[in-house]
Amino acid sequence: MPKLRGEAFWRETLRSAHYVVAPMVDQSELAWRLLSRRHGAQLCYTPMLHAQVFLRDANYRRENLYGEACAEDRPLIVQFCANDPEVFVQAALLAQDYCDAIDLNLGCPQMIAKRGHYGAFLQEEWDLLQRMILLANEKLSVPITCKIRVFPDIDKTVKYAQMLEKAGCQLLTVHGRTKEQKGPLAGVASWEHIQAVRKAVNIPVFANGNIQCLSDVEECIRKTGVHGVMSAEGNLHNPALFEGRNPLVWEMAEEYLEIVQKYPCPLSYVRAHLFKLWHHTLQVYQQLREELAKVKTLEGIVDVNRELKLRCQEEIANQKEGEKPKEGLPFFHWICQPYIRPGPKERCKENGASGTEKGVRGKRTLEEEEDGNSELLSKNKQKKKLRNPNKSFDPSLKPKYAKCDQCGNPKGNKCVFNMCRGCCKKRAFKETADCPGHGLLFKTKYEKSLSWQHSPRGIQSPEMSRRGEAEVGEAVVLKEAGDS
Repeated sequence: MPKLRGEAFWRETLRSAHYVVAPMVDQSELAWRLLSRRHGAQLCYTPMLHAQVFLRDANYRRENLYGEACAEDRPLIVQFCANDPEVFVQAALLAQDYCDAIDLNLGCPQMIAKRGHYGAFLQEEWDLLQRMILLANEKLSVPITCKIRVFPDIDKTVKYAQMLEKAGCQLLTVHGRTKEQKGPLAGVASWEHIQAVRKAVNIPVFANGNIQCLSDVEECIRKTGVHGVMSAEGNLHNPALFEGRNPLVWEMAEEYLEIVQKYPCPLSYVRAHLFKLWHHTLQVYQQLREELAKVKTLEGIVDVNRELKLRCQEEIANQKEGEKPKEGLPFFHWICQPYIRPGPKERCKENGASGTEKGVRGKRTLEEEEDGNSELLSKNKQKKKLRNPNKSFDPSLKPKYAKCDQCGNPKGNKCVFNMCRGCCKKRAFKETADCPGHGLLFKTKYEKSLSWQHSPRGIQSPEMSRRGEAEVGEAVVLKEAGDS
């Protein structure tokens, strides 16, 4: 069949999907996709896959795509991160038979994407992106799509989207935040940017950002005119979001765990999903939160889930008439509902500090002031304490190191410049000096090289030097023969 494009691709292959589950690393695995599809999702993405690893590692392909092939899990789009046209296309060729389209991730804002040079950190390299999409559009039998983040400037965002469309992108998902808007600085996504892109391109557009319930989906479609709406965090906290329901948490958790029994996935994925589903309840039952974090088997997770259910049912039985949800929640904590990520100011208040930097650093400051009491220690320090009961975390007992004059790192005890090795090496090289304490002998080596160059032996050519050595060796042999 000829490859469908644009509106025809969205209408026929994707079945006019309006409700979309986002690609989420370690969170949009097969079991979760199937749960979401049962409760209103019409299209799902795989987690982001690394194109280079997918190309070279057969186990990675099996664990992340081939082993998850399922007739119920369609339509499906496989997302890759990549920064090389050939690698991207070769990986996509290996995946195209298991999906309905290939998506290029141009939206990941995390530090790992910056280090790997992919995701949102490619959004300034238009020539590279054009080559990647042109080649993929030419070689693949399925359409190529892109997920992007916006620029602060709307006009630049529109030109960016038009460039991707011209290169061969058949569907565009626009996350209405810049790459700097992440974590506590996420803020509100700009639907104005998404609306401008929708009006400027002739391919289907999905919106991403600010989606916590079904009314948000409907409002986004009405305001921006997009073809569909993608949800990530909203879907994780309420898999029935696209049904417009707020079910009991244990209903969703139990259904998910049943699917996991049939379609297994790493235990870390399961635990992470239950932390999201039970988020508000685990603020109430801290002990069960600890148990869920420590449990090492699926059966153990099922037991913790059952205990959480019993605690909530007991709380419901003892509930007084007219009682309202606490902590400003719209529903009681045992009901699936959105989690509103606190901004920088709210974090400052929670940490008892003023200013963004102090607010973010508040938790670390508390840990540094700990006096060794195991009740105040972090989990990591508690593990160290178990391994070595005599270990102390009292800051006053820590050895005090003299600091490097240049950068503040600990200096070498025998360094002649009073610096750390890195700074010492730079200075010794620049000044052609020695530092015996760090084993750096730039001056000595330089003087040796000069003496070698100015010696009669040093100025000979390599050929003359070899000939001279041969002559000396021959003379020695003749002398030994004469002596005998």
